[in-house]
Amino acid sequence: MVFEFFFGLAPTMQALLAGCMTWGLTAVGAASVFLLTDLKKTIFDGMLGFAAGVMIAASFWSLLAPSIEMSRGIFFPIWLPAAVGFIGGGLFLLLLDKILPHLHAGLPRTEAEGIKTRWRGTTLLILAITLHNVPEGLALGFAFGAAALGMPAATIGVAIALAIGIGLQNLPEGMAVSMPLLANGMTKRRSFFYGQLSAIVEPISAVIGAFAVIAAKSLLPVAMGFAAGAMIYVVVEELIPQSQRGLKTDVATMGAMIGFVIMMMLDVGLG
Repeated sequence: MVFEFFFGLAPTMQALLAGCMTWGLTAVGAASVFLLTDLKKTIFDGMLGFAAGVMIAASFWSLLAPSIEMSRGIFFPIWLPAAVGFIGGGLFLLLLDKILPHLHAGLPRTEAEGIKTRWRGTTLLILAITLHNVPEGLALGFAFGAAALGMPAATIGVAIALAIGIGLQNLPEGMAVSMPLLANGMTKRRSFFYGQLSAIVEPISAVIGAFAVIAAKSLLPVAMGFAAGAMIYVVVEELIPQSQRGLKTDVATMGAMIGFVIMMMLDVGLG
């Protein structure tokens, strides 16, 4: 009954609900501050590795592979739209990294990136996670929009699998914001509030993504490649390096492999 109701909704509403779900799981991760005062770095690294594995698998199975399949029957190589979008997504995140002030978790305030500012380190940390949640929301919107348009290899099952995968990897992301804020002296309530707030862009960008692909159907293969490129940029630029800073790097590596396999199973099974 619930699924029938969901399937009957407009793609923008489906994307909104999926984005709210991933936002909610970020809040669950952020709520760890009410149960824990500290988290072992080895466990945290494993969770970050898991998130990286999920995003890598989602980028291929949910975005790049459908993008290539959609490009069949055109007059240029079928890999070209996906490749152009992929590079474009990486360049877009690179540009935002250079412009928007932000700070990756675990680094001192002096290593903040983007335009120089006097903003507090906690604000910069929140901005870093918020920035990297944008491509995840866009990916959701593109996936649900593609399913609504009946594009090859793009089904509602694939979109739902993507939403579940992003939601799972949002759990450690919520912790990655709230736990450092708590360690820096912020109250548990405020740490939770700012931790969950970092993912509020996901439902917003999901709706924008769904609107965009429905309005410009011909650009959908490029758009899905764009989302994949932006997500891979986040993985390589932040998640993997951050997960490998500890002494037990094999834990993070195995976490990435487990995350990849789980996302692959979700995508293939539901798709």
